[in-house]
Amino acid sequence: MEQSGAEGKKPIALNIVNAKSKHKGFGAGSIDLNHVSPVIIDGGEAVIDIGAMHAKSKVERGIKFTANREEVPGGRRVWVVWVAVDRTPEGQHYAGLTACEMQIDSEAKKGWKILADHVNKLDAALKRKVILEGLGAAEKDALRKLLISHNEQWWADSPDSLKEALQ
Repeated sequence: MEQSGAEGKKPIALNIVNAKSKHKGFGAGSIDLNHVSPVIIDGGEAVIDIGAMHAKSKVERGIKFTANREEVPGGRRVWVVWVAVDRTPEGQHYAGLTACEMQIDSEAKKGWKILADHVNKLDAALKRKVILEGLGAAEKDALRKLLISHNEQWWADSPDSLKEALQ
């Protein structure tokens, strides 16, 4: 679930600059997004789609989004699930999972989502939280199967609470 850059290069991360902190240069005090990946669940199928990091997943391309759900009455429910991977001395494992709902009407090229929810859930996944409210049994099953097939060892080493959330 991670992408590697050129050998020996430090991955680029986002700087955190606010009123309480002083900027200490590029890369200082940063959030590392190299250990989080977006999974799209659409029609009971879960796929890793890195484009979702920038709201450009396959299902989002060409869609004009609104924050008003009523403007997308014919939309189908699609989920973005942020999957965070933790690295410990013992190895890697799935550590955070958060789900965000979207409604997409591909024919009308319209969609509904709350961008702030997507950002907050990405942050929660990075903080190793598991928030899967709204996901049905079929979506949880598809996500569980994807995570296991992607890396069985990561799944085996994941916390029981994370595995139980997908039962």
